[in-house]
Parts: sequence; structure tokens; C-alpha cells
Amino acid sequence: MNDMTVKTGAKCPVFHGGATNRSSTSTKDWWPKGLNVEILHQHGARTNPMALDFDYQEAVKGLDFDALKADVNALLTDSQDWWPADWGHYGGLFIRMSWHAAGTYRTHDGRGGGATGNLRFAPLNSWPDNGNLDKARRLLWPIKKKYGNALSWADLMLLAGTVAYENMGLETFGFGFGREDIWGPEIDVNWGEEKEWLAPSEERYANLEDADTLGPNLAAVHMGLIYVNPEGVNGNPDPARTAQHIRVTFARMAMNDEETAALTAGGHTVGKAHGNGDAELLSESPEGGDLVYGGFGWMNPNADGKASSHITSGIEGAWTTEPTKFDMGYFKMLFGHDWELTTSPAGAKQWKPVDVEEINMPLDPDGGGTRTMPLMTDADMAMKVDPIYNEICQKFMADEAYFRDCFARAWFKLTHRDMGPKVNYLGPWVPSEDLIWQDPVPAGATGYDVDALKSAIAGTDLSDSDLIATAWDSARTFRSSDRRGGANGARIRLAPQKDWAANEPDRLARVLTVLEPLASKHGASIADTIVLAGNVGVERAAKAGGLSVDVPFAAGRGDATDAMTDADSFKWLEPKADGFRNFIRDDIPVSAFEEMLLDHAQLLGLTGQELTALVGGLRVLGTNHGGSDHGVFTQKPGTLSTDYFDVLTDMDYEWKTTETEGEFTLDHRHEDRRYSATRADLVFGSNSILRAYAEVYAQDDNQQKFAHDFAAAWAKVMNADRFELPKAVRAGLSMAAA
Repeated sequence: MNDMTVKTGAKCPVFHGGATNRSSTSTKDWWPKGLNVEILHQHGARTNPMALDFDYQEAVKGLDFDALKADVNALLTDSQDWWPADWGHYGGLFIRMSWHAAGTYRTHDGRGGGATGNLRFAPLNSWPDNGNLDKARRLLWPIKKKYGNALSWADLMLLAGTVAYENMGLETFGFGFGREDIWGPEIDVNWGEEKEWLAPSEERYANLEDADTLGPNLAAVHMGLIYVNPEGVNGNPDPARTAQHIRVTFARMAMNDEETAALTAGGHTVGKAHGNGDAELLSESPEGGDLVYGGFGWMNPNADGKASSHITSGIEGAWTTEPTKFDMGYFKMLFGHDWELTTSPAGAKQWKPVDVEEINMPLDPDGGGTRTMPLMTDADMAMKVDPIYNEICQKFMADEAYFRDCFARAWFKLTHRDMGPKVNYLGPWVPSEDLIWQDPVPAGATGYDVDALKSAIAGTDLSDSDLIATAWDSARTFRSSDRRGGANGARIRLAPQKDWAANEPDRLARVLTVLEPLASKHGASIADTIVLAGNVGVERAAKAGGLSVDVPFAAGRGDATDAMTDADSFKWLEPKADGFRNFIRDDIPVSAFEEMLLDHAQLLGLTGQELTALVGGLRVLGTNHGGSDHGVFTQKPGTLSTDYFDVLTDMDYEWKTTETEGEFTLDHRHEDRRYSATRADLVFGSNSILRAYAEVYAQDDNQQKFAHDFAAAWAKVMNADRFELPKAVRAGLSMAAA
């Protein structure tokens, strides 16, 4: 977080034009309002250069972890001529890279963050706030090259910052490997609607004076920034006002006030900001740079091989006396001086001490022995001016050990928040302590008689619809973005999930009253029993339709408790809409229904084919929320069949709007037959890509294929959060390894 871009107008130091030049228009250019089905293709293998059976989580276990750390430590002080290190130490640069890789995480959808190596691709690789981080990645390339497939970029970029902190004197909390790289830009993330980097903040807020009115899907104050503008709101210094925006943006990235203060102080204890020159002389960002730069952006013609000549944010200077040591220097500088506004050589607004002794000023980063003026940003001044942050900082200053521990934990959370439960953490430095934000779940039993439990479930009075809907509701909260939610833990029976309207609380309570005693009697977890009950419902419904289906099942889910559940954070997983069950909340515009369905499918990790199979199957199984008839295109509800696709593609049906927005009818042209539908139904007949999948299942020779595909997709959702299982099992494709 050491360098943050500050310009809000034409003087932006890192962007001077379009990201690319194209000679042709895309489908999206012609029809910009078209449904973005492309987000579902991200789960396919067409862009991944690795073999289909490559498993990074297995490969990384073979790393020589100690040798890797030694190589990173050696690189930290191996200053390169083509990009010289500040004070001969790359620690500040690598920490900023790690921070900015992880710091895009957002609580509302779990997207962003550093778990995918997305900093290598647009738009993040060319964000103004990420200026010159391309150099940090290139410095690490020899290490990535050496360790190859066993070390992902995602792991390496976050490890580098953690090792840097250790090198500079911090006892870190730990580190977990296991992040798997993506191979192209993330098109599923909504970074904002602005067409200009660092556009005025008013475009993101309903009321800029109320920081809470930041757009609900956003977490930064400008397009192209990680958090807040370090010069102040819209570049206007006002630390008290900035503090309010800091509080909101950090909260949307899962940080409370103490974690925010610790991260700010610890992040600026080391390294420096760069603005010692004319930012307008820089070349374009990497994505828009000239071919001759080899993928580099922000090239400075006046660098002269000096660290002091770097220009990144426009802000210039270090925060502490010894910027390569993790110490209490940040607090001594911030609270030991009065501060006044000034400007950097690049014209950025920053704060300088009114009176500081030369011995307390940081040395020139080129190592020449001269002292330079320290700085504070508006965000730093907010830690002093805001009464809550000030109180926290006073506590830190009174207890250095407490500050170090708080920062180490906050850094660990920042760099691991999107990895999900601790089972995903690999390597020798994983801390033993279970943290509540990791959504811990105890291991469940596996030795019980699954067939006996299935028979007991089948002998109850619960309908197939009850069984299937409850299992779906338990599993549908899974987010592949940050690996939260899912059926493991059976948190559907705990607050807040048991009371969500989407989960039909009365129905849920009735079903659990029957299933919980069965789980206890047979020695199974409630989580396993809920999923197994859904499988029973699917298999019975398939048999009723004359189809042969054995739904894969893997025992071993555990049951979480209230004490293991960060209930407040689970509010972000509450469904606003679930097109799979034709549910949309009254406060959600129905015009967004199909987009929210695709978004949900992408978070579940589903492909377009899997989405189509699941929706068609769940409709005819009669699992709609509240028992509605929308999309139940069959004369035999409760039976697994291809009727949904038959009707949807049958030209004997005429589609008509109704007086109720978002509701439609399908009227048979020759018979007295009518079905009701929503936008989440008709999209499978109107969108060209989704219709192609629907037509496959409507073919007369694909009824058994549909049953097989539905069962596989169903199992994939049920097992999505079973990270300990082999990939083939989690994908619903094989039980051989279970």
C-alpha cells in the first residue's frame, strides 16, 4: 500500500489513452446490453495451458519451501540495475505488490483478492494504483521460472510480501500455499461503470458526504484504486472526512477498525511513495504500452538508473526514519509531530512535519547519505484525527507486542481471506490456530451405513420436493470466489441462514425436525444427512420417469456450531435471488433476474451446460420457492424428465407477457394448455447460447444423458465445499477416489 495513485484529472501519472487498439467490433460492442453468458465459460478448460489432470494443490506439496524462502530473501537485497531498489531493499515494493494483489477482495460477492494471480492481467495490471508493480513481478520471474508448476504466481506474489516483512523484523502469523492461477482477465468482477480512470467519486456515491452510500457492489472510492484516494476525498485533503471513507472501504474488504488501523500503520512502517518528477512523462500502463517495452508500463525516460527517480503515485517520500525496518517508527513520526499540507515534485498533495530534526528524517533511497523529508498521506492523517482510529493507535503505541500481533494477524487475514477454510492452506507455515473468518467445520463421520440412512430417509413422509429443496438451499450458498458457504457445516440450521426468506423457514424447520433425529440415530452428521436426503429425492424422481440415476455421495461433512460461525459476515451469502428455484426478493428489480442467475451459477463454479441441466431439472422436480408454478413445464411434476426443454423449444407454444412485470405465459397454439414463466425461464429459449444447451436436452435421444448430466451437476454443487476430496469427486464425475 506504499504507493497510491492520486490524480483525479488529466494529470493522472499512469494512464494516457485506451487500453488497446482494435480493428474490429465484438459482439458486446454491437449489443452492449446482451446477457454476458461468457462468465460461465471461465470454468471451462479452453484457456488453461496445464494438462486436464494437473492438480496444483498436489504439485505445491512437493516444493522445497525452505529453499524458496531463501531465494526470496536473497532477492530482497539483490538490487538490479534495470530497477534499483530503495535503500537496496525490495521489501517495500514486494509488500505493496502483495497488498494490492490481496486488497481487491470484496465481502459482498467474495470476488477480487489475491488467490488467483489476477494481478497479472487487465484491468488490474494497469490500474493507476498498481503502477510499477509490473516491475515487482518481473523481479520475481527467475524464482517462478526455477520452481515452475509447483509454485503459482498467486502464491509467489503473496509470499514475497510476507517474507519481506519477516526480513525487515516482523514475526509473521504464518503463510499458506495452495492458490491456483487463472489464465486470463476476470470478466465476472464488477469494478465499476466509469469509463475514466480515477473519475470523480460522485459517480460511485449516492451522497459523497455519506461514505456508506458507496455503490453496493464496490469497495474503492475511484475506478482504478484499491481503497481511498491518499490525497483526500476527490483529491481534497480532509483527514476527518477521509477517515469515514477508509472505514467503509476497509469494512467492505472484511476489516474492522482495529485491523484497518494496524494495516495502515504496518503498511506504511516500511517502504516509500514515489513522486520525484514529472508524471506526465511516463509511458502508458502495461496493457496499453508500446511493444518495445516488453510488457512494461509507466516507463520513465528520466529515471537515470536511480531509485529516487521512480514515479508511481505522484506522492513522494517515506513515512519513517528507517523504512527497511519493521518498528514503531510510523507512530513516532505521525504522533510526534504537527503536520502541514505541501505538494510533491509531481504536484501531489501530501503532509509534511512542521518541525523535524534531520536525524529523524529518512535517508535518500539511493544511499547517498543525504536526508529527505518524510511524509504522511491524508489516509495517514486520518489515523491521528479520527477519534476511533486515534484511540486504537494509542493502544498500539502503549504496547508494541500487541501492535505487532494485531498487524501480523491482519496481514495474514488480508492475504488469506479469499482462500476459504483452512483445509485449503498447504505447506509448513500454516498456523495451528483456527480463526472464525476461516469458517471452521469439524470433520464428520464416514463409517456409518449410508444405505441404511438412505432407506430411513426414504421411509419418512417428506416429499421429494422437500428433500431436494432443503439440500439445494444448504449447498447453494457456496462461492467459488472466496470458497465460503456450501453444505458442509449444515449452517442452514443456524442463524442467520435458518431465518432467511429464501430458505422458507417454516418448511426448513419441518424438514430438519425429521432429518436431525435420523442423523443422530445413524451416527451421521446433519450436513451429510441433508445432502443424502436430496440425493434420495433426485433418485426417486428419476426412477419415476424411467431414468437410471445413482447420484454420487461422499460422506464426511461436519456440523458447525454457532461458536464456529461469524454470523454477521454470512449476511453477504443470503440469496437476493435464486433463479434455480425461481425466487427473487420483492426489493430486487425483476429485470435483473437472469443476470443474477448467471452470476449465481458462476459463483457456484458451474458451466453453461451445468446451469441449464440444473434449472431444467429443478423446475420439473417442483422445487420452486413457495411452490410456485413458474417454469414447471410438465404434466407430471415431481418426475425427473426433459419436459422443461421440450416445452421451451416447442414452436406450438406462444410466449406472452402478462400484467405482472417479469411474469409470462406459454400458451399452446392448438390445445387448452398454458404454463407460467419468469425471465429466468425464458432466457433459456431466447439467449442463443443457453438455447443451444437447452436444445441438446430437448432432443429425443438425450433423456438419459440429461439425467446423467443433472445428477453430475447436482453432485458438483453438493460437493463444492469438500476441498479435501479429489477434483473428480468434487466435480461430480467420479466416486472412485472417495
